[in-house]
Amino acid sequence: MLAGVWLPYFCFGLTNIGLAPLVEPITRDLGLSHSAMGSIMGVWQLVYIVSSVPCGALLDRLGPGRALFLGTVLIGLSGVMRSYAVDYLTLCLAVAVFGLGGPIISSGAPKVVSLWFRGRERGLAMGIYMTGPAIGSVLALSLSNSVFMPWLGHDWRRVLMVWAAATLASGLVWLAVIAHPAAREMARRVAAAPRRSQREVLLALLRLPAVRLILAMAVGIFLFNHGLNNWLPELLRRSGMSAAQAGYWAAIPTIVGVMASLTIPRLATSERRIAVIVALCLAAAVASLLLHAEAGFVLLGGLIMQGFVRGALMTVAILTLVELRGVGEGNAGTASGLFFSAAEIGGASGPLVIGMLYDATGGFDAGLWLLAGISIALVAATLWLRHLVATSPTSASSAQSTG
Repeated sequence: MLAGVWLPYFCFGLTNIGLAPLVEPITRDLGLSHSAMGSIMGVWQLVYIVSSVPCGALLDRLGPGRALFLGTVLIGLSGVMRSYAVDYLTLCLAVAVFGLGGPIISSGAPKVVSLWFRGRERGLAMGIYMTGPAIGSVLALSLSNSVFMPWLGHDWRRVLMVWAAATLASGLVWLAVIAHPAAREMARRVAAAPRRSQREVLLALLRLPAVRLILAMAVGIFLFNHGLNNWLPELLRRSGMSAAQAGYWAAIPTIVGVMASLTIPRLATSERRIAVIVALCLAAAVASLLLHAEAGFVLLGGLIMQGFVRGALMTVAILTLVELRGVGEGNAGTASGLFFSAAEIGGASGPLVIGMLYDATGGFDAGLWLLAGISIALVAATLWLRHLVATSPTSASSAQSTG
């Protein structure tokens, strides 16, 4: 089951980051500015903001089996449409379709983990499935320009079609996984569970101050991650690297992120979780400053720190959310949908803001300073979260009413 979830999430990362290493040929062929390309890379997050909560509700009602298959098909369709784009509008629409499938995958994976795993195993399982998008990103960043572009006649459209075909194939694998008798039995149990109206569940969750604060933090986390992830290859290329070199260097944070995903969430037990989030936010601030450097050990250190943040911060934040009193596994899909709906406000604005700052200043320095400031604000928010979790007098009663 965990492997079945991992594969669609791998294709999520492959498709999401697939445009980043191809910015130069795409902008050249379609006549796009950096601001326009930034808005394209961020448009799926705008769709995501609107669709996350309905998709989370759909997930809780349909069950993860059918819902995850639907999400995978939509992501594959987005990839196919990207390969046929001819101008700003058609590429923008193609990327927007990803915003319909993406929330089903990103909310569905925590739902599956909450149903099948408990205790420390739950943190490890979340870390394992989060290596999926990380490894998908590594392949897109490192192989697009060095292997697939030369192999496919330097045609970026054919590269995107390869990613789309892989995504659609992963949907067929998921169908085989959910056909297993154990998966069918779990689906019957989920379908038989008593349900409350979606409006009641949403209002109950939003009444919890800790939930509201985590949603606000999610905006900053995704602004950092998506803003930096989408522009990192171009940032490195503008510092003097070739496109292939930039792809290899941009893959470093993702490789580190895979290791971080496998270790940090498991170590982030309830008593350590706030300290882990603070440490990761501080690492994000330092990484933003170190990325001002040219190729060398300083830049390498910044990329490694970014990798720890990329691989673990979102996972630990979601783990914190779904284990809050008042949330519980029964509402994990809806809570995750809320998280990603809020988070993608930052996810949508990150690439756009970094692109606009580049056009305004002629470089990425202003964007990196902005990301450092946001990271420090996240540290302060995390310390306040510790206070809310420790002092909330209504947590237990909320758990009984919403669990």
